Amino acid sequence: MDSLPPLNALRAFEAAGRLQSIRRAADELLVTPGAVSRQVQRLETFLGVRLFRRDPREIVLTTEGEQYLAGISRQLDGIREETQKLTGRKTIEILRVRAYTTFAMKWLIPRLSSFHSTNPSTEVRLTTSNETVDFDRENVDGAIRLGDGNWGSVEVDRVMRNELVPLCTPSFLTDHALRSFDDLREVHLLHSLVRPDDWRLWLDAVGCSKVDPYAGGKYASSTLAYQATLEGQGVMIAQRELFLDDLKHGRLIQPFQHTLDRGDFTYYFIYPRNRLRSPAFRRFRVWLLEQAELAAIASAEYETATAISDSVAIK
Repeated sequence: MDSLPPLNALRAFEAAGRLQSIRRAADELLVTPGAVSRQVQRLETFLGVRLFRRDPREIVLTTEGEQYLAGISRQLDGIREETQKLTGRKTIEILRVRAYTTFAMKWLIPRLSSFHSTNPSTEVRLTTSNETVDFDRENVDGAIRLGDGNWGSVEVDRVMRNELVPLCTPSFLTDHALRSFDDLREVHLLHSLVRPDDWRLWLDAVGCSKVDPYAGGKYASSTLAYQATLEGQGVMIAQRELFLDDLKHGRLIQPFQHTLDRGDFTYYFIYPRNRLRSPAFRRFRVWLLEQAELAAIASAEYETATAISDSVAIK
């Protein structure tokens, strides 16, 4: 037993290394940051090796620390698994994920039950915010963000296409003759304040200069603009993938079939690389990307079906 390191110190090091933060490790272990620091220093003294390089605002694993963390993480995961098998008790792993309100409500939440059904020992705590996430200061494991994909300090996975389309209810389209883009001058345009330029971008793309792209109602999120659209108050500009279910079930309709693909400016899942050390996080990431692939297939099938329907209507 003399060759074994102090186990409390080992546990503190594993948490601090996995989370890349003394403070987050303290939160997880329900102790003070000072207690975590002392345990890590105790382990370093026992091993005779520096495991972390300490900067004013962060801790960074040394090469030896990286190697040691990778080795003990596998062993600790094995101990947890064997303990669960023996006792029948499963520990709950918590993942903290942040997303935009509309993305969470229209895309992520409807799919989360499939993750929970296959990962009963993992709890996803979902929060919403439009603010930029600071992984160094906030207790967040991963976030859905809208941007060009250039976040140099974190890992980035593309989730979906960002295609802008006008949407309204079928009854609204019946009551308002929208035969050309210029007819949008006669109806109420609905906007999300999070993305105030979407109408301008779409109108520029279709070559329509007679419509004021900033006229109409402004809402704090696309979720509110969506509700106003359902109430027949106007035409919203939206990311089609988020409202595909509404289109399929006829709650909403595209008055014009022209779409604007924003290319690389779209939704991404971002996270610090060290989160990949967590098996629960790795499973969530794989699940999320699988769901994104399934959503892309469903979107392509909808496009094909719509194109066929339009072709038949024309004939």
